[in-house]
Amino acid sequence: MRYLEPDRRHRVGLCVNGNSAEGDAEPRTLLSDFLRHELGLTGTHVGCEHGVCGACTVLLDGRPARSCLLFAVQVHGRAVTTVEGLAAGGELTGLQRALARHHAVQCGFCTPGILMSLTCLLEQEPGAREERVREALSGHICRCTGYEALVRATLDALGETG
Repeated sequence: MRYLEPDRRHRVGLCVNGNSAEGDAEPRTLLSDFLRHELGLTGTHVGCEHGVCGACTVLLDGRPARSCLLFAVQVHGRAVTTVEGLAAGGELTGLQRALARHHAVQCGFCTPGILMSLTCLLEQEPGAREERVREALSGHICRCTGYEALVRATLDALGETG
């Protein structure tokens, strides 16, 4: 492990949404802040800053991770997918279309993190049942939508892919 000087910015290189990206970060810069402020990817929302609410969830090497609990320097050389990386060429994913069809979003603040967790579920478990959908949602706090529409939309999307 290399020693990082605390008062110096360090170069962080990673693959973001399938593209190489680089930026400078102090060792204490959170991944969520690096994505938003250094790389301009503002779809990753910051809620509680304690890893509880799930709004900052991204995919790190294909798995959900709380970007408010990681330092940017920790992800050097790794692959990060943010909500901006889901709609290839502006075409919504089946999950995004299903959420719209089922009116499963309201204010949208928690939606990016929820999308990232559910996207991982759909990719890794295309035959997932309702219990697994609810389990994937259990790490997210949504104060305005409720979870029933999210569950129905996800099951609908699973039906499209499964």
